Amino acid sequence: MFSSTRGATISVMINAFIATPAAPSDADLAAALGSVHALWERLRAAVALPGEWHSYSKKAGWSMRLKSGDRNVVYLIPGKGAFDVSFALGDRAVAAAREAGLAHLVDGAKRYAEGTAVRFTVAKVKDIATVEKLVRIKLDH
Repeated sequence: MFSSTRGATISVMINAFIATPAAPSDADLAAALGSVHALWERLRAAVALPGEWHSYSKKAGWSMRLKSGDRNVVYLIPGKGAFDVSFALGDRAVAAAREAGLAHLVDGAKRYAEGTAVRFTVAKVKDIATVEKLVRIKLDH
């Protein structure tokens, strides 16, 4: 990881399940994440959204997308001993994130047709609270 000029941490984590033909099992996930697996499980419980494994291509690897109905809310991307979360936030959600004190995550983030891309590594328990805030913002906007 490295910091941008605006202070946000930009993730460069490599997906643990690149070129894996099938979605990872619970045992595969636990082995890849190691001690961070507890944070993954804690985040899943805190967010309380149904998840499904998804892979756009073998080169991209597998990620778990958490959904509300048909709407993709957040992606969990497993790495070796770490995992990232990824959001696509619309303009109103970006404004709400700034108001919620999360400007360091959205300012300078790349904008795509789907929204502003916010991606960061979950490394500590306090990161789960940040993910929860962003999930609430995404669901509300």
